[in-house]
Amino acid sequence: MHTTVGIIGGGPSGLLLARLLHNAGIDSVVLESRDRAYVEQRQRAGILEQATVDVLREAGAGARLDREGLVHDGIELRFDGRAHRIDFPALTGGRRVWVYAQTEVVKDLIALQLDEGGPLLFEAEAHAVEGADTERPVIRYTHEGVEKTLTCDYVIGCDGFHGVTRGAVPESVRTTYERTYPYSWLGILADAAPVYDELIYAHSERGFALASMRSPSVSRLYLQVPNGTDPADWPDERIWDELDTRFAVTADAGWRLKRGTVTAKAVLPMRSSVTEPMRYGRVFLAGDAAHIVPPTGAKGLNLAAADVIVLARALIHLRDTGSTELLDAYSDTCLRRVWRAEHFSYFMTTTLHVDEGQSAFETRLQLSQLDRVASSPHAAAELAENYTGLPLGPVD
Repeated sequence: MHTTVGIIGGGPSGLLLARLLHNAGIDSVVLESRDRAYVEQRQRAGILEQATVDVLREAGAGARLDREGLVHDGIELRFDGRAHRIDFPALTGGRRVWVYAQTEVVKDLIALQLDEGGPLLFEAEAHAVEGADTERPVIRYTHEGVEKTLTCDYVIGCDGFHGVTRGAVPESVRTTYERTYPYSWLGILADAAPVYDELIYAHSERGFALASMRSPSVSRLYLQVPNGTDPADWPDERIWDELDTRFAVTADAGWRLKRGTVTAKAVLPMRSSVTEPMRYGRVFLAGDAAHIVPPTGAKGLNLAAADVIVLARALIHLRDTGSTELLDAYSDTCLRRVWRAEHFSYFMTTTLHVDEGQSAFETRLQLSQLDRVASSPHAAAELAENYTGLPLGPVD
């Protein structure tokens, strides 16, 4: 089988790219190693930037998002016994974010792809990408127990850090920059209606906490915990008590979360990673295959979407003009935005989390930075602009 664009990975970035290409009349094939049920239930990000929402709407994948997504015009910072709201529209000229789980984005894109788009093959495990520096790279994969090949004009790796596509870029030409953080997140899903209208980011002497949501009746909550924590060591009651303690503010001592049945519980390690370049020959890396951010800044899904939006525009430009100018600029264009998002995620992570060996001096520096955000419109605007999303092109 041959296709113009072979996409490895049926997560949100691979599916969005396939949709954008289909709408432009460019054929593609998507290979996803897992089955459909697994992909549609895989819990990941839940915050969509303004630009991501705009593109999903333009691609025809915004109807359910507009019905069920929760619009957020800000976040609340809690620190040093007080609370401060960051007003996104007022600070950014109208931009905001949406709470709409990655699982729902994936469901919407899968339904569109199966109904209208090109081949989307589940349980199709890619083993290798060969000939990256030739005009016809080849993906070798297994589907329905049979080993097959897919020749492509271009191969796009949306298969994550451990996927096969990164291996198609020779070690001699790629560099990976990494940072591992000395803490993790214990995350839960709970059948409990949020008692807050917007996300709450809390810095406390006991560690970081985040109150988010998946719907008006489902809460998504996180606690900073040491690396290597076993979720079994945290019974539900202990989690709820610790969350209430970390979210406490002096002005509202009676504030408490609404408790409910915990339906999922997991520990999420925290790390940052960037692989350069994001292109080798006719193989392109996108999303987690090229970069990983800690979840504190809500950048992961949105960075992946930005990659494939830039890539789709470049492929359409090539088809329309015969010029590879935008494709040749793909890695540099994306990496400028990636590093800005990496820095913002690092800032949010290191400002809000308390390292086990942290000194009182370092804690005071964190509180000073948070106070600066709360008291300076310029500092607040910098946070709001980064949180709601940077332009989908070169970063000025």
